[in-house]
Amino acid sequence: MTEPQVQALSPAVQINLNIRGMKPSATVAINERSAELQAEGREVLKLGLGQSPFPVPKHVQQALRDNAQQKDYLAVKGLPALRQSISAYLKRTQGLDYDAQNVLIGPGTKELMFIMQLTYYGDLVIPSPSWVSYAPQARILGRNLHWLRTSLDSGLGVTPEALEELCQQDPDLPRLLILNYPSNPTGLAYSEDQLKAIGGVARRYRVLVLSDEIYGGVNFSGEHISIARYYPEGTIISDGISKWSGAGGWRLGAFVFPPQLKWLADAMAVVASETFTSTSAPIQYAAIEAFQQNPAMESYLQQSRAVLEALANYAYDRLTSAGAQAIKPQGGFYLFPSFEAVRERILSKGIQTSDEFCQRLLDEKGVACLPGSCFGRPASEFSVRIAYVDFDGEAALDALEAGATLDHEFLRRYCGRVVEAIDRMHDFIS
Repeated sequence: MTEPQVQALSPAVQINLNIRGMKPSATVAINERSAELQAEGREVLKLGLGQSPFPVPKHVQQALRDNAQQKDYLAVKGLPALRQSISAYLKRTQGLDYDAQNVLIGPGTKELMFIMQLTYYGDLVIPSPSWVSYAPQARILGRNLHWLRTSLDSGLGVTPEALEELCQQDPDLPRLLILNYPSNPTGLAYSEDQLKAIGGVARRYRVLVLSDEIYGGVNFSGEHISIARYYPEGTIISDGISKWSGAGGWRLGAFVFPPQLKWLADAMAVVASETFTSTSAPIQYAAIEAFQQNPAMESYLQQSRAVLEALANYAYDRLTSAGAQAIKPQGGFYLFPSFEAVRERILSKGIQTSDEFCQRLLDEKGVACLPGSCFGRPASEFSVRIAYVDFDGEAALDALEAGATLDHEFLRRYCGRVVEAIDRMHDFIS
């Protein structure tokens, strides 16, 4: 008797219910789609992925070359010399005293944020709009998510009134508030009074605050203020070298904890030991240089901020002249215009959602940006996020170093792709 044939089948599809239906990160997806179109011969002006246009500072690059031989696994919490350098950096820039033992290094702040949401059991609280990955991480982990109401008058950011309103509903509920500023996606930077007021509400309800300050080094004023100055016992500072030091692909981030939250730092380190083990050794050695005081770094930051601010002002002025509404960016790489004031004009094009708006803009004008719906705004709201970074940052910095004047002609010469993209958007909505 012959044996019956058994059909070879792979394991059945069994995806975690929290992940089913999820799409890749919007910022990563738009970058990949733009690359595909370019490979097909299409011109694409890329205002989607928020990657620093500037090179890694030369002295930091050299530190990486000098440490290429570093091959050993480092401590889970990170290289002691790097943790000390970050502690000294916060003392120098913010006047804050942190024990280097309470600094945790990770392969990018994104990974550390995920581990924190995994480790700390509380509801996530973020403003609408917020960076695209905060909410999906909460969904993956099965955490409750609360979007804080916002308004253009308050810069689409967190207000003490909105936070108070939420916390009053259940005063004892554990909550994690992520406060990101300068903001991705709006460019908002909070004032000292705003930070004091938000910190006061957070203290009253014992809210854990993650202060995502990854863009602090590119605050246009050069005077970034951490909320940890006003709510130190409940604030974790998140920073890294991807945005203000041009090293996004190096994947290095850091969380800094007050002594009152050492229990959380230690618990996250346990999770880290079972997941990424430690961050790349050569990168950690090189990153020490990024956080140390150095005239070359100060010059690099001043010039980077100047170029970004000039582009922000150009984009803001050009789009608001066509009817857009937005807050004027105070730092970072982003502008978050709403075209609701010219809604009828957009509807007349047969466009119903922000996603359709961005698709049509890409198809007809070759400009890639992200719909506001990716950041927690209603799909029917015509808002988008613009990352004004599609230019050769090294050439721009070299020109300034050689004495070029940062004027309109400079922007057209050294940041021409961004200027052209904004002009095309202006024409699209006019």
